[in-house]
Amino acid sequence: VDLAGYFKARKISWGDILREEVKKSSDLGKELQGFMEKGALVPDEVVSKVIRENLKNEDFILDGYPRTLNQAKLLEDIFKDKGISYDVFLYIDVSQDTIMKRLTRRRVCKNCGDTYHLDNIPPKKDGICDKCQSPLIQRDDDNPEVIANRWNVFIKEAEKIIDFYQHNKKLVRIEGDGNKEDIYNRILKAL
Repeated sequence: VDLAGYFKARKISWGDILREEVKKSSDLGKELQGFMEKGALVPDEVVSKVIRENLKNEDFILDGYPRTLNQAKLLEDIFKDKGISYDVFLYIDVSQDTIMKRLTRRRVCKNCGDTYHLDNIPPKKDGICDKCQSPLIQRDDDNPEVIANRWNVFIKEAEKIIDFYQHNKKLVRIEGDGNKEDIYNRILKAL
């Protein structure tokens, strides 16, 4: 299930950028790590700076951003400054129980970053990456306590962002519970 591949667009994942900065131990990465470990949101100004640096006027899918109303407004400013237009804001509506099950069962290759799920996308060999044969790990932020905190922070902002994009007639809302093929097909149908 690869929307970026399907639409021949660049995937810009806030989470991937964040983890890459932490992995590089850059100054930004060290600052971001403190927020990640707590499951807290990174300040809007920091996130927007990173997003601005990664956006170009090309087909793209922005994943995991914006997460606050202020970020949505800052993103609009970035788009305006860079002369970028966008089609939709896709909101995949998922229950807290489903999020908890998905994230606590997720595993990531320590070496190449490939992602697996113990139930939905298991590796061929338990605990080993299919691609590079390196060990799979559970991300530090995929433990129940951090996930619950991230959920509570997210819910406080989600409705504001939904209202913002709905008011701008850019919102496409998708039911996100169920298997990945059904969700993928719902997205394609809606788009």
